Amino acid sequence: MVGQGKSTLARKIYHDTRISHEFFSCSWITVGHLGKVKDICLSFLKGLITTRSWEQYEDMNENDLQEIILGILDKGGRRLIVLDDVRTTDVVDFFRRIFGEDGKGHRILMTIRMRHVAIITNYADSHPHYLKFLTPDESFELLKMKVFSRRSCPDHELIGLGKRIAQKCSGIPILVVIIAGALRGWRSQIEWQIFEENMVEHEMNDDDDSTTMYQFVNQSYDHLTEEMKLCFLYFSVFPRGFDIPAWKLIRLWIAECLIEYNPSSSLEERAEKCLQSLVDRNLVMVIQKSSCGHIKTCRVHDLLHEFCKEEAKRWSFQQVYEDIGSSIPETTRQLCVQSSVLNDFLSTKPLGKHLRSFYCFTSTQSQMRLSLSDIKHITKAFPLLRVLDFESGHLVFSKEFLQLFLLRYIAISGDFKVIPVPLGKFLYLQTLILNTSNSTLEIKADIWKLLRLRHLHTNVPAELPLPPIPTGEASCLQTLSLITPKSCTKDAFAKACNLKKLGIRRNMEAFLETSKGGWQNLKELWCLERLIIYNDGSYSRKPYLPPFFKCLRTLKKLTLSNTMFDWSEADILGRLECLEVLKLKENAFEGMLWKVKRGGFNELQVLKIEGADLENWEASEYHFPQLRHLVLKSCENLEALPCELADVPSFEEMKLENTRKAAKSAREIERRKLMKSIKFKLTLSPPDTE
Repeated sequence: MVGQGKSTLARKIYHDTRISHEFFSCSWITVGHLGKVKDICLSFLKGLITTRSWEQYEDMNENDLQEIILGILDKGGRRLIVLDDVRTTDVVDFFRRIFGEDGKGHRILMTIRMRHVAIITNYADSHPHYLKFLTPDESFELLKMKVFSRRSCPDHELIGLGKRIAQKCSGIPILVVIIAGALRGWRSQIEWQIFEENMVEHEMNDDDDSTTMYQFVNQSYDHLTEEMKLCFLYFSVFPRGFDIPAWKLIRLWIAECLIEYNPSSSLEERAEKCLQSLVDRNLVMVIQKSSCGHIKTCRVHDLLHEFCKEEAKRWSFQQVYEDIGSSIPETTRQLCVQSSVLNDFLSTKPLGKHLRSFYCFTSTQSQMRLSLSDIKHITKAFPLLRVLDFESGHLVFSKEFLQLFLLRYIAISGDFKVIPVPLGKFLYLQTLILNTSNSTLEIKADIWKLLRLRHLHTNVPAELPLPPIPTGEASCLQTLSLITPKSCTKDAFAKACNLKKLGIRRNMEAFLETSKGGWQNLKELWCLERLIIYNDGSYSRKPYLPPFFKCLRTLKKLTLSNTMFDWSEADILGRLECLEVLKLKENAFEGMLWKVKRGGFNELQVLKIEGADLENWEASEYHFPQLRHLVLKSCENLEALPCELADVPSFEEMKLENTRKAAKSAREIERRKLMKSIKFKLTLSPPDTE
């Protein structure tokens, strides 16, 4: 039965540090959409090794792949494998051949919809755990919690209606959650009564009755705005079970013109509000949040994904390759092809001059290397593309590719050394995402002429071209990540004065020089909210932390890595008046003592320290008055945490990973919080012995 919470329970187990610590590695495989055992083999193998050359494995048969996997497993420790949504016994038979009947110390956790498959797949003397349906009272409690959060029901008359509504969901959690999302914000008895009268009642059976379940989804879907409906249906573009980066989703929504323009806020802000509204209506699940509480990755439930897919196809909104042959319907504007069937798709020599968007996603980091003829065919077959998301492929900037002038969104991978000059003619371009296997990337295209370009993402530092002088009209750029320190000139930042996110990487010695370093040019970025600095080189002399606070008055998030400043200088960062998130990665600061001075870090909410040689940390509740979340990772020399942090009223969560010595003081902070009846979450990895 779909929607009982099988995957949700499996995810909680998978992410529980007390469990994951017992295994050498953990792998999650969403089986349902893969279908073939070979695809599952490849997906499992990609979780075991890292390589850029997957062609050798793509051409192997199941037996050869099995031998390679066995060789890898014999060299490592115990592993946890989660197989989500197993629908046939072939998958279990494959893992039985690999691990044997006793499992060899490894553990396999499966989620299965169909009872008869669960019974047949009795493995290693295990017995299926059947999730029970919710009782009427449990259904109502879940409904009440999702509608009113932790507040009580404001109207006694709604209780009876709520119980009748919950009972019609037949104890299936996903249906209760969907209905609660539709009711959220409604407070009048009349509204609830009309809703209850229009509800269908789900009849309990062992098979997945998608028709009745879709009617439940429709009751929430029908109350969305047109903008939200289109954004919700857009989730069908992504593979089922795919964790979607929120920033990518927002960029795509904007490129597809799904977000309505409003002069009172930016397109990105409107898109974020739309995503949050879908989350509030329980139509989208938040998988991971950022350190400051924003949505980082999300996905939709399998039932909702199928609904989006069917509804989008009904309106010719999108098409998935498995539904079509070489002839793409003329009404189709968006086409998604799974990476596992990409070669089959290209072999049909498809044509789609009417197509506006082409996507090819993969759930792993692997890339498929395409022949030059295939690349030429894609660009010739779809000449009017506005969106191209093909990070799973390995492309080149061919002459044909550089004719796709209408592109608004490009996400591709390849062996790029240079972004060629002709790309500077892509005047509609809004987002450019490039992943290259080279260590350097030179941008020869005049990106300063691309006045609609808002986001430039590269996986290696890119060297920007010189901007025109005088700089003229300001660029729309909001994101530059990553660029070289050499590119951080006063003229470049004056042209990109609207930047909100900046990532810099390479040898940072000249950039950080106190008297005449490039850091002083940051004052041109009067909108900058997030700054990331990675130092990849060594210093010829001891580095000093520049007085960033003089030119970064809007900065909210700062990440430093390998900058090797002295802990005695850390208080300079405390003078950044808007700083909310501070991430100090490996060797950001050096030294054995951090004695925090009073009067700084007044707005800091999240502090993360990783890979530091710090031994003593002295601070009190007055030094971090707004702190909510503290993360310490691989700080093995740290003797103790300042126990006075327990007196910070907002402090609610702390995570220690490979920081054993400080575990005792962390427990003391937890104890003090609990004594005050304050909710506090402490995570220790590995778990301490207490």
